[in-house]
Amino acid sequence: MLRVAVVGSGPSGCYTAQGLVEQDPGVHVDVLDRLPCPYGLVRYGVAPDHEKIKSLQNTLRAVLEHDRVRFLGGVPVGPGGVPADRLRELYHAVVYCVGAATDRRLGVPGEDLPGSWSATEFVSWYSAHPDAPGQGADGDRAADGFLRGVRSAVVIGLGNVAVDVTRILARRAAELSRTDVPHAALTALAASAVTDIHMVGRRGPSQARFTTKELRELATLPDSGVAVDAAELAADPACADPAALPAPQRRNVEVLRGWTAGPAPDARRRIRLRFYLRPVEVLARDGRAAGVRFERTVPDGRGGVTGTGRFEDIGAQLVLRSVGYRGVPLEGLPFDPASGTVPHRAGRVLREGGVAPGEYVAGWIKRGPTGVIGTNRPCAKETVTSLLEDASALTLRDVPDEPLAALRAEGVEPVTWTGWQAIERAEAELGASLGRNVVKLPDWESLLAAARTARR
Repeated sequence: MLRVAVVGSGPSGCYTAQGLVEQDPGVHVDVLDRLPCPYGLVRYGVAPDHEKIKSLQNTLRAVLEHDRVRFLGGVPVGPGGVPADRLRELYHAVVYCVGAATDRRLGVPGEDLPGSWSATEFVSWYSAHPDAPGQGADGDRAADGFLRGVRSAVVIGLGNVAVDVTRILARRAAELSRTDVPHAALTALAASAVTDIHMVGRRGPSQARFTTKELRELATLPDSGVAVDAAELAADPACADPAALPAPQRRNVEVLRGWTAGPAPDARRRIRLRFYLRPVEVLARDGRAAGVRFERTVPDGRGGVTGTGRFEDIGAQLVLRSVGYRGVPLEGLPFDPASGTVPHRAGRVLREGGVAPGEYVAGWIKRGPTGVIGTNRPCAKETVTSLLEDASALTLRDVPDEPLAALRAEGVEPVTWTGWQAIERAEAELGASLGRNVVKLPDWESLLAAARTARR
C-alpha cells in the first residue's frame, strides 16, 4: 500500500488525489489543509455571485468522498503545525499543493496607508476567509476598514480578480443576499456609498488579462454604467486593427470600444476602465488613503510601456491592488524567490539540483500563479505520473500503518469529513435563521465550534 499526503485541498490538491486513486488501486491519500474547510480558492477566491464556477465544489467533493481519500482539515504544515520532516516520516510521499499565498506589492509610497489593501484581503473578507481582516468578534471593523466613508474606489490591475472586486463593489446587496456572502460583509455592502469605481492598468487594452466573459458582466449590473476613455483605446496600436489580435484580446477590445460613450446619466454607480496609467504613489489625507497618483505611460514598441513624466491623480478613499500573487517559502522545502516556486523536475522536488525522494509539488507552488482552475488538471497529472513511476522505490521505506493515529498521539486533532459536514449544516442553519440560503461562517471560532458538534 502506498500512502500519500497531499497538502492543500484546492483544485490542484483534489486533482492530484483523484489522479492517484484512479490510476493505482493500492494508493491511499490523506488530503491535509490548514483550514477546517476544503476546496481552497474555489471556496475562498471565486466571487460569491459566480455560482456556476463555485459549483466545481461538487466535483471536488466527489474526490474527497472517495473511499481511499481522507480529508484532514485544520492541520497546518510547517511552523506551529506538523513539520515537513515529520510528514515525510509518516507517508511514503508528500505532494505540496499550497498555492501562491501572498500578493505582489506595488512598491510605491503610501501603499500601507489605512484604506489601501490588497484585492485578496477584500476578496477574503467578502468570501468569509477566517484569516481575513475584521472577521470574528471585530467583524464590524472590517466595514470601517473597507467601505465606511468610501465614495470612490481605485482598483489597480486588469485581470479577472480586479474585475471581480469591481463588480462586487458595484453590485446591489439584494443580488448578493442570494449568495453565501457572510452577513457582516453583506450588511456593509448594503450600506456602501460608493458611486465611482476606477479600474486602472499600466498597459493598454489589448494587453489586459481579464477574460471577455467576466468583462462583459460589468455592463449587466443594474443601476451601474461603464465608461472607457476613447483616447486611451486609440493610444494602443493594436486597437487600430483588432482583427490582427488573438481572439481573446480581439473580443476584449470590441467590448471596450462599445463603452466609449460612457455610462447612462442616471447610473447610480459608475465604473471607469483606465489604461496606460502606472501607480507611483498612494496619496494621503488625515493619515488615510485619499487617492492614487499615476504616471501616464506609452507603448515602448517591445510589448512594454515607458513613463512620460506626466501625472494624473485619481481621488479615492479605497485603494485595492490586484497585480498578481506570489508563492511563499514553506519551512523544510527549497524555494526559488525569483519565481516564487519550489524547484522541481516534472513535479519532483529538487534539492541542490538533485531529486528529493518522496517530495512533490503541483499547482501554483509548482508553476507559478498562471492559468485558470482547469489548468491544474494537466499540472497535477504530470506530478501524479512522476510519483507513480517512483512508487516501487517509495514503498521500500516503512511508514506507520495509520498516520492519523500518529498525528493524534502528537496532539493534532484534524477536522475530518464529518466535521466539515457539520460546518455545512451550521452554515445552512445560519442562512435559514437570516432568511437567506447558505451563509458562510466567517471566523475560526465558529467554524471549529461547528466542527466539534460532529465529535459530540
